[in-house]
Amino acid sequence: MKKIFYCFIMFFILLCAVSCKNSKNKSDEFKPSLDKNRSCDIRIVGSYDNFESLEAEFDKFNKYYPNVNLSYEKIDDYNNTLFSVLEGKDKPNIFFSNTWMIGNSKYDKVVSHMEDLSDSNLKLNLDCIREGLINKSNGKILMLPVFSRTYGMLINENIFKKEKINIPSTWTELKEVCNSFNEKGYDSPMMGYSEKTSSCLMNTIAYPAFVAELAKNPEALALANNLDSSAGEYLRPALEKVDYLIKNGCVDITECDNIKDNYKKVLLRFFEGDVPMMICTADTVSGTKKRETESEAFQASPFDYSFSPIPFTDEGGYFIDSPSVEFSVNKDCENLDMTNEFMRFLISTKELNEMASSKRLVTPTKDMSFHSVYSSFSNIPSERIIFPEVLGITDQLSVQTRVASYKVGRGLMTIDEAVLNYGNFEDIK
Repeated sequence: MKKIFYCFIMFFILLCAVSCKNSKNKSDEFKPSLDKNRSCDIRIVGSYDNFESLEAEFDKFNKYYPNVNLSYEKIDDYNNTLFSVLEGKDKPNIFFSNTWMIGNSKYDKVVSHMEDLSDSNLKLNLDCIREGLINKSNGKILMLPVFSRTYGMLINENIFKKEKINIPSTWTELKEVCNSFNEKGYDSPMMGYSEKTSSCLMNTIAYPAFVAELAKNPEALALANNLDSSAGEYLRPALEKVDYLIKNGCVDITECDNIKDNYKKVLLRFFEGDVPMMICTADTVSGTKKRETESEAFQASPFDYSFSPIPFTDEGGYFIDSPSVEFSVNKDCENLDMTNEFMRFLISTKELNEMASSKRLVTPTKDMSFHSVYSSFSNIPSERIIFPEVLGITDQLSVQTRVASYKVGRGLMTIDEAVLNYGNFEDIK
């Protein structure tokens, strides 16, 4: 009788668990609120050359609204032409936006077109997104993240196994690993794009280190945001990391200069299979799936790889969690109600996670179901996760870091000179 009783109890618990799960799935399911036979167009514009993962969402939305025609279009010279596109005859319904546009007088007219997505009448599930990725301006939410970005390095796991070297998780280990690879004949254990400041390996090393330093010191952050020259001293440790890696055989800049593109060529060089660590951002990692098929070397000899933070301290690396692509709704567009209906469909844990997985970018949702290539980031403790937008990092601060690290890395300035010139750097095109 006891066995029967316990079996009954276990069956009941299992039944309740399944019921709760089914109930949750059912509550999360999208329920159309408009006429399903409605016929209209929804146009989304952005800076991506193509956006297959978004187009897959179009197909899903069409199962609810088969007569709604959704399209995506890349706009050339996006940041400079966006306002004229928003003011044109064929006004887009949704457009790519960036947090730095808010408060930038150059983009005031663009911001004026943005709908307040915090309006409860829209019934958007904002709770599914990590709070640190949602920017509020005067109590309004003018854009929502679709993807998150971070900084790190691609790891060729097969090389580490072949050479019997452990993947580094601390700064000391990283230096030792680079030394071990040098001894085994690898001239540049770490590589990356180095020709221009945009997405250069120097900034990918320095920016997370500088942000982590500022996160500990609100006074230093205020100085850095105000471009006060004294803030250069807080940038010094990050520049020292860049300088060390380049001058001590970890990164061969001459070899890196052969990589003429900070996206496609970086990946194709990595897929040659002889680079242990390729420094880049998650935006670059998003192209790995496509570049695998374009690399003859990878097709002939495929290998396992992953993306990890650069461990620039002896406690490890940081997850610098920042929006990569953000969507704003054009409040002056036609079919605004259906546009908001599509946003309500898209802004959900399920759809955003599936998009991120398909695009191989980091999801912006609280359910941080990473693509396996990002698995190491899922193990980073909360105290080592930093949201630059929450912290208050400005675009001009980022420019100072980017240019200073580039000049130090290329030997155009000493660390002392770069520190003294903080606040005076202008972006290099």
